[in-house]
Amino acid sequence: MSGHSKWATIKHKKGAVDKARGKLFNKLARQLEVAARAGGGDIDANPTLRTAVQKAKTGQMTNDAIDRAIKRGTGEGDTGTYESIMYEGYAPGGVAMLIDVLTDNRNRTGAEIRGVFKNFGGSLAEPGAVSWQFVRRGIVLVDGATPEDALLEAALEAGADDLVDDGGTWRVTTDPSIAYDVRDALDGAGFTVESVDTPLVSDNLVPVSSVEEARKVLRIVDAIEDNDDVQDVFANFDIADDVLEAAVGGDDE
Repeated sequence: MSGHSKWATIKHKKGAVDKARGKLFNKLARQLEVAARAGGGDIDANPTLRTAVQKAKTGQMTNDAIDRAIKRGTGEGDTGTYESIMYEGYAPGGVAMLIDVLTDNRNRTGAEIRGVFKNFGGSLAEPGAVSWQFVRRGIVLVDGATPEDALLEAALEAGADDLVDDGGTWRVTTDPSIAYDVRDALDGAGFTVESVDTPLVSDNLVPVSSVEEARKVLRIVDAIEDNDDVQDVFANFDIADDVLEAAVGGDDE
């Protein structure tokens, strides 16, 4: 798993997603609109929309809010015109980053992303310089108290590829197209599923060994994620659990 996925696990445990729920809903609604505009409003005929709907429901969006977003995308409500852009760059220490953006103003968003990189010691890269290192995977996190043998059997039966201990939480890896189906199967079997996502991950990890270095990387990730047009940020850092906890908690080395 990429370091960013480990960072996402920490944020999930700390409840950071709940604190930013309003901003999360705006981003989810935008994803629904774009998916519906590109492939239509029928989730059975539009796999991208189906995934966006499942992600929105996981984020606890109401059915009414989901329906309104889809209708905006199909032209049945007030709508903007969003463009999908993937920015590529490097955080301090040579950590590769991908920034998934949906924007109605390419120039504004580009300037804002460029400014974050400049202010936090990173740099933008040319298209293709970073993206080749990443592949999309399904990641289902399950309560770490779950017995491994039972979870492994159920996960494999549901079509998952792998199961590993991710710092006290079980990480189930799947093909991204079935991540939410695996989540539903595990939930239906009585397992406590903590989260599900389909991030871009990298096997080419960059080690970040000190708390100071970790804070620099996490600051630029946080600053970019704070942009309303940014849907997701992916990075290939590898930070040891104790260093990551110290960096997130503000502890000294």
